[in-house]
Amino acid sequence: MFQVNLGENRLVRLEERRFADLNLRERDHLQEWLVRMPDALGEELLIVQKEFDGFADTRERLDLLALDKEGRLVVVENKLDDSGRDVVWQALKYVAYCSGLKKAEIVEIYQTYLDRWFSGANAVANLCEFLDVEDLDDQALNEGNEQRLVLIAANFRKEVTATVLWLLGHGVRAQCFRVVPYSYGEELFIDLQQIIPTPEAADFMIGMAAKDSEEKSVQGARKRRQRLRHAFWTKALEELRARSVSRFENISPSNDHWLGCATGVSGCAYNLIFSKTEARVELYLQRSSAAENKWIFDELEREKQEIEGRFCEELRWQRLDERKASRISYSHPFEGFNEESWPGVIEWLCRHIVRLDEAFSEPLARLNRQLKSGANLSVGEGDDLGQVSDG
Repeated sequence: MFQVNLGENRLVRLEERRFADLNLRERDHLQEWLVRMPDALGEELLIVQKEFDGFADTRERLDLLALDKEGRLVVVENKLDDSGRDVVWQALKYVAYCSGLKKAEIVEIYQTYLDRWFSGANAVANLCEFLDVEDLDDQALNEGNEQRLVLIAANFRKEVTATVLWLLGHGVRAQCFRVVPYSYGEELFIDLQQIIPTPEAADFMIGMAAKDSEEKSVQGARKRRQRLRHAFWTKALEELRARSVSRFENISPSNDHWLGCATGVSGCAYNLIFSKTEARVELYLQRSSAAENKWIFDELEREKQEIEGRFCEELRWQRLDERKASRISYSHPFEGFNEESWPGVIEWLCRHIVRLDEAFSEPLARLNRQLKSGANLSVGEGDDLGQVSDG
């Protein structure tokens, strides 16, 4: 690894170091670096436990347990200067131990981790946000034999690399990352690179090993849910058009759990939500400017009593300060995936989306005129977003 000296137009070689010489330890240093930045491994991962030892009849513990964006468990085994001969066997044991973990057990493991290290954040909410699902019931976790293993070391022995390549050829998702410290003066650098499979060959090798995955249960279940949602939205749209709800005239059925239409204000939508456990109608504020979303929300909330009077129900007002968007919604529990309940769900959604439009159409149109006027608009008191304008 080199530093570029632009002043002298030359390269300066960085000094390759050993973790042992730097007094850096696997658990206290490398492991914690990855806990704080798991995407250093080249993808979005959610760490659900470290030093996990929840295996029956054994005192062994794995370094890091994570989930990827597809809900697969990822076992991460860290070594430092040398992988050793037995790291693959060690990691495979951990993968085998974890292969039997059920969704509820993974949620419990993650909640325990959050309670200890992150002051008890909500595991289910974090999982839904990470996996981008409305309801955790919609997402399989640790399905079948889809577990993955990641090995990290500065140097890998040939018996390790040969075994990992053999595993890849037999459909086991395994990766080797080479991690090497470098120094330049008092500064320390870490080079972390995937070496097996090479990034260029990874998709091909994984695709070849998993060419029959379309028939596996996770994807099959997902396709069934998508077909069910498409059928539901087809019926719902037929009823909306029969009731002359004009905002949905040009909307097509979706495979997703939501269906949206325009409100007449750019970046603001009326959404219908259909999930396994509830139906919901909502006004979703998702303009490109977070400040504008919060300003619209605050202005609408000032008229909360009048708006809820027109809607005839109390709404749920979610400013969502940690996100760019904001939401105002009303929901009702339903057994959504039971087709016998669909007539009732559809009738409820049709009735309440009309009410939602009647409650918000006038104030939204008025606020839209203010946005288009280009005048400076102050956000709510205590908000750090400053001044916004339509620009």
